[in-house]
Amino acid sequence: MKLLVLAAGYATRLYPLTQNQPKPLLPVAGRPMLEHVLERLLVIPGMDRVYVVTNARFAGHFERWAAGYAPARTGLPLTIVNDGSTDDTNKLGAIGDIHFVLTRERVDDDLIIVAGDNLFSHPLGDFGRFCREKDAPVLAVYDVGNLELIRQYNAIATDAEGRITHFEEKPARPTSTLTGIALYFYPRAVLPWIHRYMAEGNNPDQPGRLVQWLYPRVPVYTWRVPGLWFDIGSFAQLEEANQLFAARSQAG
Repeated sequence: MKLLVLAAGYATRLYPLTQNQPKPLLPVAGRPMLEHVLERLLVIPGMDRVYVVTNARFAGHFERWAAGYAPARTGLPLTIVNDGSTDDTNKLGAIGDIHFVLTRERVDDDLIIVAGDNLFSHPLGDFGRFCREKDAPVLAVYDVGNLELIRQYNAIATDAEGRITHFEEKPARPTSTLTGIALYFYPRAVLPWIHRYMAEGNNPDQPGRLVQWLYPRVPVYTWRVPGLWFDIGSFAQLEEANQLFAARSQAG
């Protein structure tokens, strides 16, 4: 099983912090955000390689970070993949980056994908176990508890087995507070569907769009994230995550 971290964005909403530093390497509780992301996911058995896809502006930052972090801390080979983009005008988009890594690195294995700015308070070993049990695409979901807030994300509905029956990006009239987040599992057999999505000229940005396109074609299941989830897109969210992780670190 492979892990792919999406880290090719430019995070303009966090300027000036991210003008010369990629968001996933911003400190949270004294450590790069990305290290917290990896620690939550690398408890999943069977992981044998990590890819971090980034852009030409920040590839060097990630390579310097990786030299001091992996494999000593992960025990796994960690590959930094430069997608060649330089700013928002020529970025590949999240799905474009997934396709780029699959193609360039010739990935032919079960794949977990996570956004490098998504932080989790709890380890995600159960996510890996659920994915292996289903052997089908899985979308992690989280209850944001607010119908207004859900308008910024996506709204989903599921059947009794947790299979997606409805998916809508940025809904105008949401009826549920459950949203899909940027944590996905795609088994090896489903990877050709990603190539097909791109070949058909679909929108290469926002990874949720791939789920929206995929679920009417193949079964896509959901898994509820335990504890707290942070999508670091603002200074307030960054500070809230920093306080929580610092408190947990001090508590031991």
